[in-house]
Amino acid sequence: MITKNTQRSPKRELSWRELLLKSIVSPHQLADFFPVDIDAVQRVNELYPMRINPYYLSLIRDQGDPLWIQAVADIRELQDHSAMQSDPLLEEGQSPVPHLIHRYPDRVVFLVSSQCAMYCRHCMRKRRVGRGIRITPKSLEKGIHYIRSTPVIREVILSGGDPFMLADDHLEYILRAIRMIPHVEILRVHSRVPCVLPQRITVGLVRMLRRFHPLYINIQFNHPNEITPESATACARMADAGIPLGSQTVLLKGVNDDADVMTNLMRNLVKIRVKPYYLHHGDPVSGTGHFRTTIAKGKEIMRALYAAIPGEAIPQYVIDLPGGGGKVPLDPNDS
Repeated sequence: MITKNTQRSPKRELSWRELLLKSIVSPHQLADFFPVDIDAVQRVNELYPMRINPYYLSLIRDQGDPLWIQAVADIRELQDHSAMQSDPLLEEGQSPVPHLIHRYPDRVVFLVSSQCAMYCRHCMRKRRVGRGIRITPKSLEKGIHYIRSTPVIREVILSGGDPFMLADDHLEYILRAIRMIPHVEILRVHSRVPCVLPQRITVGLVRMLRRFHPLYINIQFNHPNEITPESATACARMADAGIPLGSQTVLLKGVNDDADVMTNLMRNLVKIRVKPYYLHHGDPVSGTGHFRTTIAKGKEIMRALYAAIPGEAIPQYVIDLPGGGGKVPLDPNDS
C-alpha cells in the first residue's frame, strides 16, 4: 500500500512552449553546462543570436561534437572570407512583396515566421532569423494576395524561420487562406522542428495539418544523433496522417562530411519514414564559411552512398547557384 508519505506524482513532461522558454540564449547560461569562452560567444551572439532549447542541448554529448557545432556560436562566424555574402542567392531581389520569394515560375517560398526552435549556426538566412525582423499580419496578407493574383503559382512552400513556431490557429489560418486559392495545387512546409524540438509535433497540430492535403513536409536532419525516439515519434505522427516526409540535409564540415556518418544518417531516415530528398552543398552565406566543404568531398560521399545503400535512401546532391540561379544537381561521377 502506498502511503501519503511515499506516494510520488509522475514527473510532468514540459510542453514545447515551456521548453522554448528555457532555451539558452547567452554564453553565461551555456557556461552552466559546458566550459566556453564567454567573451567570444558573446561577440558572435551580438551579430548572430543563439538559441538552444533544452531538448537539443540534451543531445550534445561533448563540447565540439557534431551537434555542438550546429548549435553553439563560434568565433569563426565573424572571420569569413570576403567571398561570403549575407544573401548570395538574391532572395531579397526575388521578393515581389515582403517575405515572399518568387524564383521559379510555378512556385513561391512564403516566409511566415522569423523564429526557430534553435538558431542553427549554418543557417542560410542568418541575415534574418532571430534578428528582430517582424512578419506582421499585414505582410502576410500581402503575400497571400500576391499568390492569389498570380495564377502561374501552383505550389506554395512555407518557410521562415520555421512555420511550426506559429501557434496552431495562426498556421491554420495561413494554410486555409492559401488552400482556398484555386490555382494552388500543392502546399509544402519546410521545418527543422521535428528534428530540433519534436515535442512541437503534437497530436493537435497533426490533426490540423491533415486537413490540407496534398501537403508535404521537408525536414532538415544533418546527423544520425538527431534521430531519437522523440524525433521518430514526431515523424511517425505526421507519416501516419498521410503526410509525405522528406529530408533536406546540408553538407557540413565537421558534422557529416564523412561517408560512414552520411550512410548511417540516410539509413536511419528511411527507418523513420523520412525520404532523403536533397543533400545541399553549403551556400556561401556570411557567417557560415567554416562549414563549407569542397564539391569534390560531396561527390566522394555521394559515390559512397551509391555503393552502400538502396536508391530510396539516396538524396540528390544539389548546389544553389549564387545570384539566384536556382538549384542544380551535381553528378558524383562527373570530373
